[in-house]
Amino acid sequence: MSFAPRYPQPQAPGPSARSTRNRAVAIGLSAAVVAGLVAFGSYLLLENSEANEKSDSSSAAQDGKHPGGHDDAEGGTEGGAIEGLKSWDATKLGRNHVAGSVDYPMKPPVGGDHNQSWMNCDGDVYEKALPDVNAVHSLEHGAVWVTYNGKAADADVAELAGRVEKTPFTLMSPYAGQEGAIMLSAWGKQVTVDSADDKRVDQFFAQYVQGAQTPEPGAPCTDGLVTVPQ
Repeated sequence: MSFAPRYPQPQAPGPSARSTRNRAVAIGLSAAVVAGLVAFGSYLLLENSEANEKSDSSSAAQDGKHPGGHDDAEGGTEGGAIEGLKSWDATKLGRNHVAGSVDYPMKPPVGGDHNQSWMNCDGDVYEKALPDVNAVHSLEHGAVWVTYNGKAADADVAELAGRVEKTPFTLMSPYAGQEGAIMLSAWGKQVTVDSADDKRVDQFFAQYVQGAQTPEPGAPCTDGLVTVPQ
């Protein structure tokens, strides 16, 4: 007597089926590895980008500047703060037009009431002393006034004269009553320098020739007085 199985028995997979399954598993594992590598690479790229942004922001902060490179502190972006710079409250410097002389509290004056006529300050070098009341009007227009006394070396005077002649909105003249041998003045600003090569000359010109301190920006430095009033 023979007994036939009631239910069909499962057949073992053939070589072809096993090969197909193995390939599918290998492909799946490879895809998972590739996806993992891509995700890890993206993570590293993001981390590096954030680190660079933090580094750039830190550097800008250490420089005292905004990322755009603009410096908001006194002294501006041209060489930093000026050593020995003296400043006066511009709101307390009169700006009225007056006839006659004015008793200024500083020499050379850096602002205050003044004559209605300004000295030409388009790179003008004067060999004689200027009336304060006319020179102050030039400062109101944004000029830098270079002055010197008998203590200044001839070589420094000549070098500064050449610099002034090349620079619009500047003027230069002797000034016997000043304390320093060489002084630079703008509206509300003044500094004494040691020589024509003093780095503060460049700093002062860069910051105050038609600088932010100018009470009348856009006013001319021509069409004024071309000779010293008698």
